[in-house]
Amino acid sequence: MGDRTSAVSGRDVGRLLLRCEDRPGLVAAVSGFLTGHGANIISLDQHSTAQSGGMFMQRTIFHLPGLTAVRDALERSFAEDVACEFGMDFRLTEAAKPKRVAILASREDHCVLDLLWRNRRGELDMSVVMVIANHPDLADDVRPFGVPFIHIPAHKGIRAEAEQRQLELLRGNADLVVLARYMQILTPRFIEEVGCPLINIHHSFLPAFIGAAPYRRAKERGVKLVGATAHYVTDDLDEGPIIEQDVVRVDHRHDVTDLARLGADVERAVLSRAVLWHCEDRIIRFGNQTIVF
Repeated sequence: MGDRTSAVSGRDVGRLLLRCEDRPGLVAAVSGFLTGHGANIISLDQHSTAQSGGMFMQRTIFHLPGLTAVRDALERSFAEDVACEFGMDFRLTEAAKPKRVAILASREDHCVLDLLWRNRRGELDMSVVMVIANHPDLADDVRPFGVPFIHIPAHKGIRAEAEQRQLELLRGNADLVVLARYMQILTPRFIEEVGCPLINIHHSFLPAFIGAAPYRRAKERGVKLVGATAHYVTDDLDEGPIIEQDVVRVDHRHDVTDLARLGADVERAVLSRAVLWHCEDRIIRFGNQTIVF
Protein backbone atom coordinates (compact mmCIF):
# COMPACT_ATOMS: atom_id res chain seq x y z
CA MET A 1 0.00 0.00 0.00
CA GLY A 2 2.98 2.30 0.37
CA ASP A 3 3.79 5.03 2.83
CA ARG A 4 0.73 7.17 3.33
CA THR A 5 2.80 9.84 5.06
CA SER A 6 4.59 10.69 1.79
CA ALA A 7 2.95 12.34 -1.17
CA VAL A 8 3.85 13.16 -4.72
CA SER A 9 2.85 16.73 -5.43
CA GLY A 10 3.89 19.62 -7.57
CA ARG A 11 3.35 21.10 -10.96
CA ASP A 12 2.17 18.83 -13.79
CA VAL A 13 1.37 15.92 -11.44
CA GLY A 14 -2.06 14.34 -11.85
CA ARG A 15 -4.04 11.91 -9.75
CA LEU A 16 -6.48 9.50 -11.38
CA LEU A 17 -8.84 7.52 -9.15
CA LEU A 18 -11.29 5.02 -10.60
CA ARG A 19 -13.76 2.31 -9.66
CA CYS A 20 -15.55 -0.25 -11.81
CA GLU A 21 -16.47 -3.91 -12.10
CA ASP A 22 -13.32 -6.01 -12.33
CA ARG A 23 -12.34 -7.54 -15.65
CA PRO A 24 -9.12 -8.28 -17.54
CA GLY A 25 -7.39 -5.41 -19.29
CA LEU A 26 -8.21 -2.56 -16.90
CA VAL A 27 -4.65 -1.74 -15.85
CA ALA A 28 -3.42 -2.01 -19.41
CA ALA A 29 -6.18 0.27 -20.69
CA VAL A 30 -5.44 2.99 -18.14
CA SER A 31 -1.68 2.75 -18.51
CA GLY A 32 -1.92 2.72 -22.29
CA PHE A 33 -4.15 5.78 -22.31
CA LEU A 34 -1.82 7.81 -20.09
CA THR A 35 1.27 6.72 -21.99
CA GLY A 36 -0.41 7.54 -25.28
CA HIS A 37 -1.04 11.09 -24.08
CA GLY A 38 2.58 11.62 -23.07
CA ALA A 39 2.24 10.96 -19.33
CA ASN A 40 4.79 9.17 -17.17
CA ILE A 41 3.25 7.01 -14.42
CA ILE A 42 4.89 7.71 -11.06
CA SER A 43 2.94 5.28 -8.90
CA LEU A 44 0.00 2.92 -9.28
CA ASP A 45 -2.01 1.26 -6.50
CA GLN A 46 -4.92 -1.07 -7.11
CA HIS A 47 -7.31 -3.34 -5.25
CA SER A 48 -9.89 -5.92 -6.31
CA THR A 49 -12.54 -7.06 -3.86
CA ALA A 50 -12.47 -10.60 -5.23
CA GLN A 51 -10.31 -12.77 -7.49
CA SER A 52 -12.99 -12.50 -10.13
CA GLY A 53 -16.36 -10.80 -10.40
CA GLY A 54 -15.56 -8.15 -7.77
CA MET A 55 -15.01 -4.42 -7.85
CA PHE A 56 -11.76 -2.92 -9.06
CA MET A 57 -10.27 0.29 -7.66
CA GLN A 58 -7.11 2.07 -8.72
CA ARG A 59 -5.12 5.21 -7.86
CA THR A 60 -2.59 6.35 -10.43
CA ILE A 61 -0.16 9.23 -10.02
CA PHE A 62 1.37 10.55 -13.21
CA HIS A 63 3.45 13.41 -14.57
CA LEU A 64 2.36 15.17 -17.72
CA PRO A 65 4.07 18.39 -18.88
CA GLY A 66 1.52 21.18 -19.32
CA LEU A 67 -1.16 19.25 -17.40
CA THR A 68 -3.12 22.35 -16.38
CA ALA A 69 -3.61 23.39 -19.98
CA VAL A 70 -4.74 19.96 -21.18
CA ARG A 71 -6.51 18.67 -18.07
CA ASP A 72 -10.08 19.20 -19.27
CA ALA A 73 -9.37 17.67 -22.67
CA LEU A 74 -7.58 14.74 -21.02
CA GLU A 75 -10.56 14.13 -18.76
CA ARG A 76 -12.97 14.16 -21.71
CA SER A 77 -10.77 11.80 -23.69
CA PHE A 78 -10.46 9.38 -20.79
CA ALA A 79 -14.23 9.39 -20.29
CA GLU A 80 -14.83 8.62 -23.97
CA ASP A 81 -11.96 6.24 -24.68
CA VAL A 82 -11.68 4.26 -21.43
CA ALA A 83 -14.28 5.00 -18.76
CA CYS A 84 -17.25 4.50 -21.07
CA GLU A 85 -16.02 1.12 -22.29
CA PHE A 86 -15.35 -0.25 -18.82
CA GLY A 87 -18.19 1.49 -16.95
CA MET A 88 -15.81 3.39 -14.70
CA ASP A 89 -16.54 6.04 -12.11
CA PHE A 90 -13.43 8.22 -12.01
CA ARG A 91 -12.00 11.55 -10.99
CA LEU A 92 -8.94 13.35 -12.25
CA THR A 93 -7.26 16.01 -10.13
CA GLU A 94 -4.10 18.10 -10.12
CA ALA A 95 -1.77 17.65 -7.17
CA ALA A 96 -0.65 21.27 -7.38
CA LYS A 97 -4.16 22.59 -6.67
CA PRO A 98 -4.91 22.28 -2.93
CA LYS A 99 -8.48 21.49 -2.00
CA ARG A 100 -10.57 24.28 -0.51
CA VAL A 101 -11.53 23.18 3.00
CA ALA A 102 -14.15 24.70 5.30
CA ILE A 103 -14.23 23.77 8.97
CA LEU A 104 -17.34 23.63 11.16
CA ALA A 105 -16.72 23.94 14.90
CA SER A 106 -18.50 24.58 18.16
CA ARG A 107 -16.71 25.34 21.44
CA GLU A 108 -14.05 22.60 21.64
CA ASP A 109 -10.80 23.81 20.14
CA HIS A 110 -8.49 20.80 19.93
CA CYS A 111 -9.47 19.53 16.48
CA VAL A 112 -9.94 22.82 14.65
CA LEU A 113 -6.72 24.35 16.00
CA ASP A 114 -4.77 21.19 15.22
CA LEU A 115 -5.94 21.28 11.60
CA LEU A 116 -5.04 24.97 11.28
CA TRP A 117 -1.64 24.40 12.89
CA ARG A 118 -0.79 21.45 10.66
CA ASN A 119 -1.90 23.41 7.61
CA ARG A 120 0.30 26.36 8.57
CA ARG A 121 3.27 24.01 9.05
CA GLY A 122 2.71 22.53 5.59
CA GLU A 123 1.68 19.12 6.90
CA LEU A 124 -1.79 19.37 5.36
CA ASP A 125 -1.85 20.45 1.74
CA MET A 126 -5.13 22.35 1.69
CA SER A 127 -6.50 25.87 1.58
CA VAL A 128 -8.69 26.61 4.61
CA VAL A 129 -11.28 29.04 3.30
CA MET A 130 -13.30 29.59 6.47
CA VAL A 131 -14.16 28.39 9.95
CA ILE A 132 -17.87 28.47 10.76
CA ALA A 133 -18.87 28.01 14.40
CA ASN A 134 -22.19 28.01 16.18
CA HIS A 135 -20.55 29.71 19.19
CA PRO A 136 -18.19 32.73 19.16
CA ASP A 137 -15.72 31.24 21.68
CA LEU A 138 -12.97 30.29 19.22
CA ALA A 139 -12.78 33.57 17.28
CA ASP A 140 -9.63 34.83 19.04
CA ASP A 141 -7.92 31.44 18.66
CA VAL A 142 -8.62 31.21 14.93
CA ARG A 143 -7.72 34.82 14.07
CA PRO A 144 -3.89 34.38 14.22
CA PHE A 145 -4.11 31.79 11.42
CA GLY A 146 -5.51 34.37 9.03
CA VAL A 147 -8.64 32.32 8.35
CA PRO A 148 -12.08 33.99 8.27
CA PHE A 149 -14.10 33.08 11.38
CA ILE A 150 -17.85 33.24 10.92
CA HIS A 151 -20.25 32.88 13.84
CA ILE A 152 -23.62 31.44 12.86
CA PRO A 153 -25.72 30.51 15.90
CA ALA A 154 -27.20 27.05 15.45
CA HIS A 155 -29.40 24.85 17.60
CA LYS A 156 -32.45 22.70 17.12
CA GLY A 157 -34.88 25.61 17.22
CA ILE A 158 -33.22 27.56 14.39
CA ARG A 159 -31.58 24.71 12.47
CA ALA A 160 -33.18 25.47 9.11
CA GLU A 161 -32.20 29.14 9.21
CA ALA A 162 -28.65 28.36 10.36
CA GLU A 163 -28.11 25.72 7.68
CA GLN A 164 -29.38 28.07 4.99
CA ARG A 165 -26.81 30.71 6.01
CA GLN A 166 -24.09 28.06 6.08
CA LEU A 167 -25.05 26.78 2.63
CA GLU A 168 -24.91 30.30 1.20
CA LEU A 169 -21.29 30.51 2.34
CA LEU A 170 -20.21 26.98 1.45
CA ARG A 171 -21.81 26.19 -1.90
CA GLY A 172 -19.27 26.59 -4.65
CA ASN A 173 -16.56 27.71 -2.23
CA ALA A 174 -15.47 24.42 -0.61
CA ASP A 175 -14.24 21.08 -1.90
CA LEU A 176 -14.45 19.52 1.58
CA VAL A 177 -16.23 20.36 4.83
CA VAL A 178 -14.65 19.10 8.06
CA LEU A 179 -16.71 18.78 11.22
CA ALA A 180 -14.10 19.51 13.89
CA ARG A 181 -16.24 18.51 16.87
CA TYR A 182 -19.19 20.45 15.47
CA MET A 183 -21.86 19.53 17.99
CA GLN A 184 -24.91 19.86 15.78
CA ILE A 185 -26.83 17.31 13.72
CA LEU A 186 -26.82 18.09 9.99
CA THR A 187 -30.03 17.53 8.08
CA PRO A 188 -30.24 15.42 4.91
CA ARG A 189 -31.05 18.60 2.98
CA PHE A 190 -27.79 20.23 4.08
CA ILE A 191 -25.75 17.12 3.20
CA GLU A 192 -27.36 16.96 -0.25
CA GLU A 193 -27.04 20.65 -1.07
CA VAL A 194 -23.59 21.50 0.28
CA GLY A 195 -22.06 20.11 -2.90
CA CYS A 196 -18.96 18.41 -1.47
CA PRO A 197 -17.99 15.58 0.91
CA LEU A 198 -18.07 16.05 4.67
CA ILE A 199 -15.75 14.38 7.20
CA ASN A 200 -16.67 14.03 10.87
CA ILE A 201 -14.59 13.00 13.87
CA HIS A 202 -16.30 10.87 16.49
CA HIS A 203 -14.99 9.92 19.88
CA SER A 204 -14.81 6.14 20.35
CA PHE A 205 -15.25 3.31 17.91
CA LEU A 206 -18.62 3.63 16.27
CA PRO A 207 -21.22 2.88 17.39
CA ALA A 208 -19.93 2.53 20.97
CA PHE A 209 -20.72 5.35 23.40
CA ILE A 210 -22.51 7.59 20.94
CA GLY A 211 -24.41 10.60 22.23
CA ALA A 212 -23.75 12.75 25.28
CA ALA A 213 -21.01 12.29 27.90
CA PRO A 214 -19.15 9.49 26.08
CA TYR A 215 -16.10 9.47 28.35
CA ARG A 216 -18.21 9.31 31.50
CA ARG A 217 -20.09 6.37 30.04
CA ALA A 218 -16.80 4.78 28.97
CA LYS A 219 -15.43 5.15 32.51
CA GLU A 220 -18.58 3.62 33.97
CA ARG A 221 -18.19 0.69 31.59
CA GLY A 222 -14.57 0.19 32.63
CA VAL A 223 -13.10 0.38 29.15
CA LYS A 224 -9.47 -0.52 28.50
CA LEU A 225 -9.27 1.48 25.26
CA VAL A 226 -10.46 4.89 24.16
CA GLY A 227 -10.35 5.86 20.55
CA ALA A 228 -11.68 7.94 17.71
CA THR A 229 -13.26 7.37 14.31
CA ALA A 230 -13.16 9.67 11.28
CA HIS A 231 -15.88 9.01 8.73
CA TYR A 232 -17.72 10.55 5.84
CA VAL A 233 -21.06 12.08 6.73
CA THR A 234 -24.24 10.52 5.36
CA ASP A 235 -27.94 10.81 6.16
CA ASP A 236 -27.52 8.01 8.72
CA LEU A 237 -26.09 9.67 11.82
CA ASP A 238 -22.53 8.47 12.53
CA GLU A 239 -22.96 5.52 10.14
CA GLY A 240 -21.02 6.86 7.14
CA PRO A 241 -17.98 5.15 5.56
CA ILE A 242 -15.10 4.96 8.03
CA ILE A 243 -11.81 6.50 6.88
CA GLU A 244 -9.54 6.04 9.90
CA GLN A 245 -9.61 4.82 13.51
CA ASP A 246 -7.13 4.63 16.35
CA VAL A 247 -7.00 3.87 20.07
CA VAL A 248 -4.93 4.44 23.20
CA ARG A 249 -4.85 2.06 26.17
CA VAL A 250 -6.29 3.16 29.52
CA ASP A 251 -6.84 1.50 32.87
CA HIS A 252 -8.57 1.88 36.24
CA ARG A 253 -6.24 4.71 37.30
CA HIS A 254 -7.55 7.06 34.62
CA ASP A 255 -10.48 9.25 35.64
CA VAL A 256 -13.00 10.85 33.28
CA THR A 257 -10.76 13.91 32.78
CA ASP A 258 -7.85 11.65 31.82
CA LEU A 259 -10.01 9.76 29.34
CA ALA A 260 -11.21 13.00 27.74
CA ARG A 261 -7.62 14.29 27.45
CA LEU A 262 -6.30 11.08 25.96
CA GLY A 263 -9.32 10.84 23.69
CA ALA A 264 -8.75 14.38 22.42
CA ASP A 265 -5.19 13.42 21.44
CA VAL A 266 -6.48 10.48 19.41
CA GLU A 267 -9.22 12.60 17.84
CA ARG A 268 -6.68 15.13 16.58
CA ALA A 269 -4.44 12.48 15.05
CA VAL A 270 -7.25 10.50 13.44
CA LEU A 271 -8.99 13.54 11.99
CA SER A 272 -5.77 15.00 10.57
CA ARG A 273 -4.92 11.70 8.86
CA ALA A 274 -8.40 11.41 7.37
CA VAL A 275 -8.29 14.98 6.05
CA LEU A 276 -4.77 14.46 4.68
CA TRP A 277 -5.74 11.29 2.83
CA HIS A 278 -8.82 12.96 1.36
CA CYS A 279 -6.83 15.99 0.23
CA GLU A 280 -4.23 13.71 -1.37
CA ASP A 281 -6.98 11.80 -3.21
CA ARG A 282 -6.13 8.52 -1.51
CA ILE A 283 -9.69 7.46 -0.70
CA ILE A 284 -12.18 5.59 -2.88
CA ARG A 285 -15.61 4.94 -1.44
CA PHE A 286 -17.05 1.48 -1.97
CA GLY A 287 -20.56 1.05 -0.60
CA ASN A 288 -20.36 2.02 3.06
CA GLN A 289 -16.62 1.33 3.17
CA THR A 290 -13.51 3.12 2.04
CA ILE A 291 -10.41 1.90 0.26
CA VAL A 292 -7.45 4.04 1.40
CA PHE A 293 -4.35 3.78 -0.80
